[in-house]
Amino acid sequence: MEAGLTLTTNMALVFALLAFTVLMLVLEWIRADLVALLVIVVIGITRLLPVEQLFDGFAGNAVISLIAVMIMGAGLDRTGVLSKAASFILRLAGGVEARVSLLINAMVGSMSAVIQSQALSALFLPVVSRVSARTGIPLKRLLLPMACMILCGTNITMISNSPLILLNDLIASANRNLPPGAQTIQPFSLFAIAPVGVPLLLAGLAYFALFTRRLLPSEEERQKVTPGRTETYFAETYGIDGDVVELLVTADSPLVGMSVAEIEQLRGAPLILALKSGNEARLAPPGDEMIWVGSVLGVLGKREAINHFANVQLCQVQTRLRNFGDMFNPTRAGISEVVLPPNSHWIKKEVGDLRLRKTAGISVLAVNRGDQVFREDVRSVSLRAGDTLVLHSFWRDLSNAAESRDFVVVTDYPKDEQRPSKIWHAVAFFALAMGLGLFTDIKLSIAMLVGAVGMLLTGVLNMDEAYEAINWKTIFTLACLVPLGWAMDSTGAAAWIAQEVLDYIGEWPQWSLQAVVAVITLLVAQVVSNVGATVMMVPMAINVALASGGNPAVYALVVAVSTSNVFLLPSANPVIMIVSGPGGYRARDFLRVGIPLTVLMLVVMLVAVNLVFGRV
Repeated sequence: MEAGLTLTTNMALVFALLAFTVLMLVLEWIRADLVALLVIVVIGITRLLPVEQLFDGFAGNAVISLIAVMIMGAGLDRTGVLSKAASFILRLAGGVEARVSLLINAMVGSMSAVIQSQALSALFLPVVSRVSARTGIPLKRLLLPMACMILCGTNITMISNSPLILLNDLIASANRNLPPGAQTIQPFSLFAIAPVGVPLLLAGLAYFALFTRRLLPSEEERQKVTPGRTETYFAETYGIDGDVVELLVTADSPLVGMSVAEIEQLRGAPLILALKSGNEARLAPPGDEMIWVGSVLGVLGKREAINHFANVQLCQVQTRLRNFGDMFNPTRAGISEVVLPPNSHWIKKEVGDLRLRKTAGISVLAVNRGDQVFREDVRSVSLRAGDTLVLHSFWRDLSNAAESRDFVVVTDYPKDEQRPSKIWHAVAFFALAMGLGLFTDIKLSIAMLVGAVGMLLTGVLNMDEAYEAINWKTIFTLACLVPLGWAMDSTGAAAWIAQEVLDYIGEWPQWSLQAVVAVITLLVAQVVSNVGATVMMVPMAINVALASGGNPAVYALVVAVSTSNVFLLPSANPVIMIVSGPGGYRARDFLRVGIPLTVLMLVVMLVAVNLVFGRV
């Protein structure tokens, strides 16, 4: 950095634009993506950057990588990877709160190394809600630790959060503006920062394992409605509970030759939700479907009642779901409630006359009318306006039937088609993308695109679903703010700030200069988005390193990691914001958890980056 830099007109323009950006992002008078678009327009009009460089952010490695990661995250969600994760947590933890909490935190922290943080937070919210509902652990003691551990885990790789994805592009920009004789700053490879991220993750796990109960006491009432309480609700309201079991019809069974409707009339008969005859299996078998030797019934009921029915009817109870496991996957099918509006064509018709199983693939399990609940002989119930029907179906069939407007669905259910049969395609291409990024010299954006395109070609997602998976607000904000960082470099604004900072603290040791940069970054990130804080602070941090004889890569990494670990205010980080409402948190909860955690992360980060990359 040149000695005695003076403030120029272009520098003043950059500072004015920077101040405007911060003000707008804090006050939220204008949407963040619109602010970013305005920034790029002003930079172009004032010629702070050459016009040919102005839109390079849209084609940058960071933006393309983020788009590919978002598509792959959607693919993993569609195939039910996270639902399997919830089942794994429950099976392994055995309902013990400390173990459940630790497993959730470890799982999301590890997965956040390779899945975009906002997407992972949104995807795991219903998973954790389901775990809370099944174990009785207060949701409040699970959600905020989960969100914090997602943020800690994002520091293991370069692909799971925006600041780290952006870091290499900012380093490339800084290399173009290095003073003569300065050594080129090397970009970070996919797992180069793992020696910093892993200690941060372990420190976070230890923090919550030791202090969660003390930090988040459960005096507040648990949330009354969560996505995971559906099964409990239907059991309490309609008496519909139990397990899904497969019954194999033997040659001696009296059920042979009977229809589904006739079986349903038998004393003690469970709810018949699926039927397999020969090689054909279907949900909601029609009432006139016949039962033959070797047919398999998918029934719902209490295990003791099902076993008694099987003994009486000479059926074999299968030990697991061999034929209907995919059909009964909760991401594909489940129980729902619908209400009949006054203009419904179903009014004054009997349930059996609607032939819903044959025409729509929907089973009617119960009808609720005021204080009356009809569960026996549902087919003969004549429907009225305002009746609530309890249905079982594929979510796709429910969505298609709802288009007729004969009923209104009042249960939250997955609107998108789920594809659990594609789970191994999704996992394989995700692993391939990670492998290419880690073990080859292929550019990170290309490696991530290989995984995304592979999922599209194998039908994990279609192109329309891929477009929907991309958070275009994030993409535009990222791509349009990148030129602001470049302008800070090219005009010398970042070097001028670094010069002013070093006039006051230039004699301090390197670790203390890094600590100052980290604290300033944390303060900026509380009021500006993590992307905005990264764009503003990385050029300045690199110039501080060059002027003080430090490692520019270390200083840049300190900024990126600091903007990732923002725990104090929900408005400062989308990951925290996602869980703030469902968890019922108050401002004091974030401060009680966030202040000690921020200090811990700061200390661990400074020690790790200096041991691994720099000189203490």
